[in-house]
Amino acid sequence: MKFNLLIFFLIISVSGFAQNKPLAAKKLVIVSSYNQYLASIKTNPNNELVEIKKAIPNIKLDIRYATKNNFMQQVMYKQARAFARKPVVESLKKIQKELNKKGYGLKIFDGYRPYVVTVEFYKKASDKNFVANPAKGSKHNRGCAVDLTLINLKTGKEIPMPTPYDSFLAAAAAKYEKVSPEVKKNRDFLIAIMGKYQMNVLDNEWWHYDFSGWKKYDLMDIPFEKL
Repeated sequence: MKFNLLIFFLIISVSGFAQNKPLAAKKLVIVSSYNQYLASIKTNPNNELVEIKKAIPNIKLDIRYATKNNFMQQVMYKQARAFARKPVVESLKKIQKELNKKGYGLKIFDGYRPYVVTVEFYKKASDKNFVANPAKGSKHNRGCAVDLTLINLKTGKEIPMPTPYDSFLAAAAAKYEKVSPEVKKNRDFLIAIMGKYQMNVLDNEWWHYDFSGWKKYDLMDIPFEKL
């Protein structure tokens, strides 16, 4: 009887230890081989990182990370280009077409972002709430996020929004209420038309939109020069 009780308590103890033991962190899968990337496109054409400007010629670009005009205050991209996965670009095409009919257009600040750049952002950002944690990677790294704003087609000027791009202010939040009626209308209009085509706003950044199917795509670390 005593022996059976001893075995019972040993089993309970081992079981409890196993339950309390922390689970091993899941290793990130990051595609850094260009040949591996090409192979993935053969398997699924939607994996292609399409150059946005080539697919939508009348879209405007303002690639801040190819300049020193960004929160890092240094050049992060060697080329002022913007890419996104094929379905993301198809959504942007539809959005741009609908906006053009209303006298508006899109200006792109950023699209696909190589993983190594996300690592640098996290190291140097003063507010970690506005940058992705490299432990999980960014939807930008998956080619499934786009930073953008609205412009007036006739003037080419940006439509008033709550904050400038990449602002760390509280007013950058998508639902921040203390803004003028005009600004709120502009921001909400952008959020609504993006959402209509599977591009969903990030809660704390009115300019950042994630493609609803982002989970299907791997993190990438291939520089623009190779694309």
